[in-house]
Amino acid sequence: MTDHALTTPASTLPAAGRSLGFPLLVCLGLSQVVGWGTLHYLIGLFAAPIGATMQWSPTFVQGGFSLALVTMGLASYRVGAWIDRHGGRAAMMAGCWLGAAGCLLLATTHAKAQFVVAWVFIGLAMRLSLYDAAFASMAHVAGAGARRHIAFITLFGGFASTVFWPLGQALIDGLGWRTALVVYAGLLAAASLLHLALPASAGRRAAAHASGTAAGPATVVPVRGAYRLFAVIAISVLFLQTAMAAQFLELLRGRGWDAATAVLLSTLLGFGQFAGRFSVATWARRVDAVRLNLLPCAWLCLSFLLYLVAGRTLWGAGAFAFLYGAGNGLATITRGAIPLVIFDAGTYGRTVGKVLRPALWLAAASPMIFAFIIARAGHDAAALAALVIGAAGLAASVLLNRRVHPRRSEAPG
Repeated sequence: MTDHALTTPASTLPAAGRSLGFPLLVCLGLSQVVGWGTLHYLIGLFAAPIGATMQWSPTFVQGGFSLALVTMGLASYRVGAWIDRHGGRAAMMAGCWLGAAGCLLLATTHAKAQFVVAWVFIGLAMRLSLYDAAFASMAHVAGAGARRHIAFITLFGGFASTVFWPLGQALIDGLGWRTALVVYAGLLAAASLLHLALPASAGRRAAAHASGTAAGPATVVPVRGAYRLFAVIAISVLFLQTAMAAQFLELLRGRGWDAATAVLLSTLLGFGQFAGRFSVATWARRVDAVRLNLLPCAWLCLSFLLYLVAGRTLWGAGAFAFLYGAGNGLATITRGAIPLVIFDAGTYGRTVGKVLRPALWLAAASPMIFAFIIARAGHDAAALAALVIGAAGLAASVLLNRRVHPRRSEAPG
């Protein structure tokens, strides 16, 4: 695939299209809390009780989440193109409805076939309702100007695990996993109404403004390998994010912490995500997204290093959870913002959709891969594998930064 062009300098890109008002941003943020908590983080809590009740192997149960990611990859480009053309209201509402249907199918499942169908629904729901759909919806409304609001949206989503892991565990303990999933379905149905805050369709005018027509044509400077380097970054982040959604609590348990302590420590992940994203919302938003991406990639590597050397101590396990959360939270912002810097904002959905397709297919295998590594080689080996994947993302980030900024500094202002 040929590389896309880098539009520079960033200051020439106007805040195009309609503005993203505070009520709209709050509605999108709240929908992300519910969407991530009920869909993406579902497997981490529900895999064990579902497997125990149905007497299915952990590999098969985790395979449901992997199937959802494969489904996301298959639908990725088409969803992105749909949002580019029509905006995100209908797409994101449909995502919530499909997610509710998937949860209800899981709640009533007594056969493997129904279990599989449920995860296909959940996969479509995640692609239609989580961050990448929200970012594309924002770009459709505001063009390149959407990037300054990405951090605000992710501030909300960062607390999804902090809210829903304890909430989900309480629901499972008090009502059973089937009823807990019915509650999840109700929350998703209610969250669908939040997307009425999005314009029915912002039209295609924002895309034209985002390309620079409001202030004259922007300077276009080709950057060798930009698409491929961004793909490596996205793949490494999504691979780790997906694996940790399924195996984070297991890694903590593997360091000797009981289930209650592991859940308590896992709340630090949410606080870390908030801290990383809050830093962007306050001061780091002044830093170019390509350069800023070096920080979360380094934090992700450091977090797994801490797990390996100090994960059996309370401070070490806490630091691992917090630092991983900070790196993951900030990486979510930079992964969403980098395309608005190096690619055409008017085709954001389609461009990101192309990147996500292979990224999600590879990430789909990560829960089973990490489960296999833990079963065969232990928790240390899984953490070491995560460290290597994080290092690959860091290396790609360093190379992209070196290729982008010299050219940007030479581009006419």
